[in-house]
Amino acid sequence: MLRRHLLSLTALACALCAAPVLAQGNAANYPSKSIRMIVPFPPGGGTDILARLVANKLTEARQWTVVADNKPGAGGTIGITEAVKAAPTGYDIVMGQKDNLVIGPWLYKNLPWNPTKDLVAVAHVAYTPVLIATSANSRFKSLDDVVAAARAAPGTITYGSPGNGTSIHLAADLFEKAAGIKLSHVPYKGSNPALMDALAGNVDLLVSSLPSAMGQIKSGKLRPLAVTSAKRSSSLPDVTTVAENGFKGFDVSTWYGVLAPAGTPDAVVKTLNTEINKLLATAEMKSAIHAQGAEPLAMTPAQFSALLQTEYAQWKGIVEASGAKIE
Repeated sequence: MLRRHLLSLTALACALCAAPVLAQGNAANYPSKSIRMIVPFPPGGGTDILARLVANKLTEARQWTVVADNKPGAGGTIGITEAVKAAPTGYDIVMGQKDNLVIGPWLYKNLPWNPTKDLVAVAHVAYTPVLIATSANSRFKSLDDVVAAARAAPGTITYGSPGNGTSIHLAADLFEKAAGIKLSHVPYKGSNPALMDALAGNVDLLVSSLPSAMGQIKSGKLRPLAVTSAKRSSSLPDVTTVAENGFKGFDVSTWYGVLAPAGTPDAVVKTLNTEINKLLATAEMKSAIHAQGAEPLAMTPAQFSALLQTEYAQWKGIVEASGAKIE
């Protein structure tokens, strides 16, 4: 009996010692199968465009199989929830961004996750200013036109956004406060429906990420009026900033990055970060991201994690001050 007990303890100890080795071995062979990149928004929006760009370029450059999988809904929080619940193996990752990671948790009070605890930051990909634009045949030729019209008739000028409480909606809210005007917000379920209605003239303005709107700007169907970043976008160097239009210090942008479930092996995180950062350093990838109106920006996992934690704390007050609510 004693011998059997000792043998059992020895077997258990061996198994416990082997577990880290096995995990390291799996990480060393990563990836040995296809990787799913969850996209928490519908096809056609900025997050989807950048996610598919990263997935396709990783597949091309490394001969990996990276498949984008759209899981939209609830301001992007449904896709994040699916990522949080996935096995922490590195085979389920997510393209997150400011809306669903640092704003959504303050709008959706019963989310079963905390972005700073239940996810691990893998690789920052890009950032982009918010765009204020209108249809090419609109009466508004400049941001000054919008401000003047809104002051003359408060609440009568409409703008479409990707959704209530998104960073884009809140950027518009901050602009209204800075300009001392009142616009009428029309929330949509994603960037593309808002874009289509702006082109059709069903809303006066579009407030959007640049990647979501660049195609229509290039085609001449959408007129950019201003960007919300401190500096002009390198993709639209002739478009002025909100700050240049008389609202000094105005600076709002959004960002995109790859994350994985908490507990994903460090070696896997390092591999993903290294390969994505290699892509971001290539002229081809830089050009592709710029073409979408975004600015590539590589970070270490630690730097991306620090950004996530800082903005998660900062945006609580902004959301509360905006009065944004999920209906």
